Amino acid sequence: MTVSGAPRDRYNAVWLIFFMLGLGTLLPWNFFMTASVYFTSRVKDPVSADDAAVTANVTATTAPGEQPEDTRSVLEAKFNNVMTLCAMVPLLAFTCLNSFLNSRVPQKLRIMGSLVVILVVFMVTAILVKVPIEPLPFFAVTMIKIVIINSFGAILQGSLFGMAGNMPSTYTTPIMSGQGLAGTFAAFAMICAIASGSELNDSAFGYFITACVVILLTIMSYILLPKLEFFQYYQSGNKGDEENKLDLMKKGSASESRPLSSSQEPQQKPSMLVIFPKIWVMAVSVCFAFTVTIGTFPAVTVDVKSTIANGGAWEKYFIPVSCFLFFNLFDWAGRSLTAFCSWPGKDSKLLPGLLLARVLFVPLFMLCNVQPRYNLPVFFHHDAWFITFMILFAFSNGYLASLCMCFGPKKVLPYEAETAGSIMAFFLSLGLALGASLSFLTRGIV
Repeated sequence: MTVSGAPRDRYNAVWLIFFMLGLGTLLPWNFFMTASVYFTSRVKDPVSADDAAVTANVTATTAPGEQPEDTRSVLEAKFNNVMTLCAMVPLLAFTCLNSFLNSRVPQKLRIMGSLVVILVVFMVTAILVKVPIEPLPFFAVTMIKIVIINSFGAILQGSLFGMAGNMPSTYTTPIMSGQGLAGTFAAFAMICAIASGSELNDSAFGYFITACVVILLTIMSYILLPKLEFFQYYQSGNKGDEENKLDLMKKGSASESRPLSSSQEPQQKPSMLVIFPKIWVMAVSVCFAFTVTIGTFPAVTVDVKSTIANGGAWEKYFIPVSCFLFFNLFDWAGRSLTAFCSWPGKDSKLLPGLLLARVLFVPLFMLCNVQPRYNLPVFFHHDAWFITFMILFAFSNGYLASLCMCFGPKKVLPYEAETAGSIMAFFLSLGLALGASLSFLTRGIV
């Protein structure tokens, strides 16, 4: 719904550009996660023929059901844990910092600068695929790149949600949908790499070049965005839509709740301390949504083993398809549905209630065939149980979290919408960080 008299979004051009910007926000990190096998292969210690023979002998003599001795190098064994730490800490810190940057650094510089930095990092990463480097320097350089990508990715994400806060409520949906597609795209790339049987380095080079192309297209889309009349209209002070105005008028004559015209809006940026009480339910809800999601996926779900593969091809594809592809595909479907359906409403108590109910997925996944396991029994043996849980888990995450992100900026005055969007982005990142911490506990309990 748009303001009466507002220009049309011709050919849905602004909607599509917002979708592209959402895709460019999470694609870099998804490609880094997808290529984790490549990274760990680069940080392995050089293996001599004698070492290889010893490793093969240890594996061959391991009794059934017994875990073989861990022969990985320290860098290889700790790579994923350190990578997660180097991703989540700067993501949270810079998302928080972005709430202050939005009043001091122009929006265009924040978005364009972040995209350019991320593009440069991926160009360097693609070049380094062909450059031989010792494990320790490669490990250090990779972690620095992960810190940079997630730092600027946080600034980019917060700025995009802030920008979307000035648009009609449906324009947060393409950002969330684009982010969902980023994971789906990476999962398809993983499956194609397995099916092609190509060399690991060639696959990694293709990953990073593809990411460079997508980020370049995202930059070109953003350059086009300010030239579109529909975008200009909403970014030039006409921030309120009919939905917002009606809601504010219903709140009575209290001065805090009256809609302000452009001439009445304060010159200074609104205070976060004033805005947060208005949106705290949506902010805490989206934080809780991603705490539950990341606390379970992929730490627990990636270790589920197929019970019907029996050594066949399905065993090789089980996790790439049923875990990564299904999660990203149905998460994307849930995010996209909010463009057509916004039930329950932004003032309904059912929305946070449904998010709270998602906690049930944690024990459900724990009772699937997660291996190795040390404490809990396996209750849901068949693959169909795990796939069903994954579809519902992913869809509910995408749909309910997107509703929260859409509703947050619409619960405040029009001139407060950008700051509200940045606050929502911070709580989304806080949920990711809390979920990453919680994942160590959930996996340990199994």
